[in-house]
Amino acid sequence: DFARKVIVLYDKCERYVNECFQNCALFHKAFEVAFEALCNKDVGGSSFAELLATFCDDILTNRSEKLSDEAIEEMLEKALKLVTYISDKDLFDEFYRKKLARRLLFDKSARDDRVRSMLTKLKQQCGDQFTSKMELMFTEWMSRKDHQTSFDKYLSYNPDANPGIDLKVMVLAASCWPNYKSSNLNLPAEMVKCVKVFREFYKKEKKDAKLNWIYSLGTCKVIGNFEPRSMELKVTAYQASALLLFNSSDRLSYSEIKTQLNLTDGEVVRFLHSLSCAKYKILNKEPNTESIAPTDHFEFNSKFTNKRRRITIPLPPVDETKKVIEDVATAWKYPINASIVRIMKARRVLDHQQLVKECVEQLMLRRSRKGLRN
Repeated sequence: DFARKVIVLYDKCERYVNECFQNCALFHKAFEVAFEALCNKDVGGSSFAELLATFCDDILTNRSEKLSDEAIEEMLEKALKLVTYISDKDLFDEFYRKKLARRLLFDKSARDDRVRSMLTKLKQQCGDQFTSKMELMFTEWMSRKDHQTSFDKYLSYNPDANPGIDLKVMVLAASCWPNYKSSNLNLPAEMVKCVKVFREFYKKEKKDAKLNWIYSLGTCKVIGNFEPRSMELKVTAYQASALLLFNSSDRLSYSEIKTQLNLTDGEVVRFLHSLSCAKYKILNKEPNTESIAPTDHFEFNSKFTNKRRRITIPLPPVDETKKVIEDVATAWKYPINASIVRIMKARRVLDHQQLVKECVEQLMLRRSRKGLRN
């Protein structure tokens, strides 16, 4: 792991400068210059900001349980020292915020107190503005149980409205969470009833609020009745919607699945690949190739078997690097343009370098000067 190696190198070099060279100003300056250069280089097509955000995210997931609290705290403190050397801190902010969002939404965080501790460290290192959205995300996530309790109470008082499915919904404020693409998924009848019931409940709670459902973030547990035995499948809302089509059809073509679900080719290819070409072949595909084509046909694999009674069927990973970079650029586009207009209205005439300088000072930008010249 490159980020881990840089942290080890930083520790070693810092110790040399402090102990062997008595923190000599010349050596200290060379140390700072070297790590600033290192922390702003791309490695294997990824920026160091992305690699460091991924490293911090890995430490804070359930996979880090084998590490002690002290080891985790120490590792995070060392990692955040390197954030100060990153010129475009917004890039680290956006990468980490997206990873934090997925960790919270899919309940992958090892412990809530570690999430809070990391946010506190980030605030101390980079300021309130840097962590404001992430803190709001965490606060909303912590209050999710209150919303669920209210909904469960509503169902207990209105038994006729109960959809007969264990439904859990997280209501998020769009302003602080990453932008997620909504879709016009044609839901199965079972899910339509769930959505309708929650809409009625929420309308009584907040009359003027508008709900926008992000089905791409939804997960479901469905029972697969295979010939050997029944199994519980943990799948996404898209995967579940596709599988439920086979309750009424033995064989479906790619185009039939796409039309019935009303999804894009990219979305359909992704979930069909996970169900017919990956580790768990819940669907049989014809022809039996390792890729999805518009001419393919699918059947439910009734002979599917596995040692486990509960399995999770993941979707193929998506590289979000390009989108994160675009989101960062878009987030600064309007504030920068507004700042330029304000400055030029006041100054009338200004050379380019002076305009850049005043714009940076006015916005107190955390990003590099290069971003302003683009």
